[in-house]
Order: sequence, then structure tokens, then C-alpha cells
Amino acid sequence: MEKEDKEKAKVSEEAQTDEEVAEEGVTEEKTAAELEELLTEEETAEEAVEAEEEVAPPEEEEKAKPRERKKKEEEEIVEERIYTIPLGRALVRPPKKRAPRALQLIRAFLNKHMKLEMRVEAEEEKGELPKLIISNEVNEKVWGRGIEKPPRKIRVRAAKDKEGNVTVYLAEGA
Repeated sequence: MEKEDKEKAKVSEEAQTDEEVAEEGVTEEKTAAELEELLTEEETAEEAVEAEEEVAPPEEEEKAKPRERKKKEEEEIVEERIYTIPLGRALVRPPKKRAPRALQLIRAFLNKHMKLEMRVEAEEEKGELPKLIISNEVNEKVWGRGIEKPPRKIRVRAAKDKEGNVTVYLAEGA
């Protein structure tokens, strides 16, 4: 009995799938006029999307321009200098502490030569202290050969903006 029930269920499922295929075949059979209408509708929809895309980039460019202007305003360089910083004193440290010591030496050198310490006293009243920002290029150059072997000297370009912040970049050709 169970086998007969299973066979009936299979036959009914096959009949349902056949009916669905037949129905799909009927819906897929459309006249040429209907197909042309669908194609023109798709083309007009695509043209509308393209028109919107063409309108969107100028808005994005306008948004991008103020950001660029802000960056340029923030990065107005008041003073720019190129220094060769000796890092030989980092080699006095134990091998596993040399690269961090080299970065400390870079910070100390730039604080002294870009006069950040004096600026701190003047800026304490305002509440905003100038910052020393070391770029990733300089950091990668110091750490390039590992923690045990930092370079003996490094050539950097230090740029001070109007707010007193100093940003340190790797000098070109170094």
C-alpha cells in the first residue's frame, strides 16, 4: 500500500511540473508587438538611469572640491625644512629596543629644531597643543629592516602648518 501511495505522489508531482512548464510556455509566447514594447521600455529605463548617473558625478565633484579646499587650508605650510637626523644613538640600546628608540630620537630632534616646545607654552592658554605627526613612510623606513637594525641616519622633510602642527615626511630621493 505504501508503495502505491508513493507512486501516486510521484505521478502527481510529475503532472504538476508538466502543467507548470506548459503554463510557462504559454506566458513566454508573446507577440512581436509586446516584445517591442518591452524592449523600448527597458531602453527608456536604461537611458533614465544613465541620465541620472551623468547628473550625479558633477554633484560628487562639487562635494569633493570643498574637501580638497579644506585639506589645502589645513595644510597651508608656513615653514618647511629638510633635515638629516642621526640615529646612531639608537644602536646603544639593546637590540630589541632600537627601532622604537630611533622614533623617539626623531621626535626629540624635531621638537628641538622645529621649536615645538616653545609653542607649547604659548598654546597652553588656548588649550590646543601643536602636534608632531610622523608619516607612515618615515615609520616604514625606520622599521624596514626590523626592530634590531634601524638606519643610522634618515633624511626627512618637516612641514609646519599655520596651527603649529608639524608633519614629517620622508625626503624625496632618500
